Amino acid sequence: MLKLLLQTLGWTLAHLPEWLLHGLSVILGEALYWLSARRRRVALSNLDHAFPARDARWRRRIARASSRQLVETGLLSLAAPFLNERRIRRIARLAPSTATLAHELAGRPRPVVLATLHLALWETQTWLKLLSPVPLPEFGIIFRPLENAAANNFVQSTRERFGMRLLSRKEGFAEALKTLRGSGCVGILMDQNAGMQGVLTTFFDRVCSTTELPGLLAAKFGAEVRTFYPRRIGFWRVEFETNLIAHDGTAAGITVALNRWLEELLRGDEQLCASWLWAHDRWRHQDVPARRFRLESKRNLLADDLRLRGLPALPRKTRVYVRLPNWLGDVVMALPLLRALRASRPDAELTLVAKAQFLPLIESWGVADRVHAVPARGWGYFAHFWRLRRAYPDTWLLFTNSVRGDLEAWLAGCPQRFGLVRPGQHRPLLTHAYAVPADFDERTHHQLELWENFLRHFGLEVAPDRAPLADRPTPLAASPIGLICGSENNPAKRWPVSHWRALIESLPAENFVLFGTANDAPIAAAIAAGFGNRVEDLAGRTTLPEYSARLRACRLLVTNDTGGMHLANALGVPLVALFGPTNPVRTGPVFSAPATLLQPPGCAPTGGGDLADIAASVVAAAVATSDSRAGGAK
Repeated sequence: MLKLLLQTLGWTLAHLPEWLLHGLSVILGEALYWLSARRRRVALSNLDHAFPARDARWRRRIARASSRQLVETGLLSLAAPFLNERRIRRIARLAPSTATLAHELAGRPRPVVLATLHLALWETQTWLKLLSPVPLPEFGIIFRPLENAAANNFVQSTRERFGMRLLSRKEGFAEALKTLRGSGCVGILMDQNAGMQGVLTTFFDRVCSTTELPGLLAAKFGAEVRTFYPRRIGFWRVEFETNLIAHDGTAAGITVALNRWLEELLRGDEQLCASWLWAHDRWRHQDVPARRFRLESKRNLLADDLRLRGLPALPRKTRVYVRLPNWLGDVVMALPLLRALRASRPDAELTLVAKAQFLPLIESWGVADRVHAVPARGWGYFAHFWRLRRAYPDTWLLFTNSVRGDLEAWLAGCPQRFGLVRPGQHRPLLTHAYAVPADFDERTHHQLELWENFLRHFGLEVAPDRAPLADRPTPLAASPIGLICGSENNPAKRWPVSHWRALIESLPAENFVLFGTANDAPIAAAIAAGFGNRVEDLAGRTTLPEYSARLRACRLLVTNDTGGMHLANALGVPLVALFGPTNPVRTGPVFSAPATLLQPPGCAPTGGGDLADIAASVVAAAVATSDSRAGGAK
């Protein structure tokens, strides 16, 4: 049935006037562009990544032309078996460079590997032997056979009618070797989406999986490496061109040289740029969910690629957006995994999306290429994320756990949206979800472990980096002790005011600094009352960068379970952290700086106790022990 359909359509198209076919190509090509939202977005995203300096109008024009030429190619491919030789000679001709090569090969046969391109009207390449002014040596093109045997036999027989041999990817490799061994020519498609069988290289500065077969065959047989492609010069009119590729003789060098040549061709020739198939997802290999957060393929040529291009490191061109949590402590706890993600995907341009007040702190970490503020709630909130569609994000990683966060990513038009789903939860806007195992008891595992399992499920192989942000100089013995007495989201997490005052009274030789938000100011004022200059009250009086700087200056910190506790831990400040109702197993400090965790007597390791049951004397003893270990005791 498929064979009959191909024959009927092909015969009909071959007998229609070209002006009608031209109009049909324009209509169907425009319809394909406008009606297929996914294809349109893939094409525009690819063009935006490849040509970031060009404006959106230019990219739309190229994408539409590419769509029209794709339809034109399809019509010619169907009609080709029914075109006679006279019609073919009107449609196609050889450029002078190709005619010269034909004469050279006829006079002095030699092995040649011809790299063919994903350009419009590619099917016409099988006409080369017909158009050649002289007889050519044996010539084969490796192709992907159709699944339908009858249709494949029809296509293969019609493409081979002028002497070009089609060599199946599945069975024709031995024939390709034989052809080159006999000083023949083999054509192979230059594919930047070769899957796990390809090799990791860059193309337009983005990591892709490139077929290495042209390089392997050319290196094995010492073959000349050329590109061979049809240049469209009008509707159903082509001129075949060829270019000699300079390379270092290695398979890696040839592979990289071909990609570089194609990049320059598409950058410098707008007509050929419009003929390339931009709606084909060239970089899809690295989008496979199971390995999204690592670089993997059959072989890795990235080091060779960088060396041959003279680059010190991979360009960061894969656009990964990370939606951070809404609480300071959770944002800080995500840092070890952000470092691991940066190490695992050095090609990623990391954009961290977070509340505006966190951005100065996040920028100081040095893990983000860009930061993006979540707008204030209001009518324009979701419109803000809709406008992000123009940035063409590749991946959106969500540390948030809400429908609102999922909707943000969906509105931004990101094709891949990763999040975790707990039992009984429904997050339909995610494209890739990590289902938390039903037997995973979150009370007995740290939040960071759950997040790590989530990212490892999608390919992360680098362990979280728990080192503090920077080496911290040993503070002077006279440096103050920091106190965080409040808790923004839960009054039960606050050690009583009377206990804080008792701790200060029990350490009469010490100076203290009180930290907190504006909401903590009444508590801090009550604690500081009557202690004079020995207690400095900064609650609600510092920006986040100032808060961080003053925390770093402390000899140690006594703190409730708060975001400030995690920030100090990340800064390397020794902690005495008080946990009562909350669970230190799940939300305790994650960085490798010294930390002493105190719970009420008889409290379960997973929390549930009353903070008031922790005596000031117990905390004072822990301060002395921590201070002694840090070398700061007076």
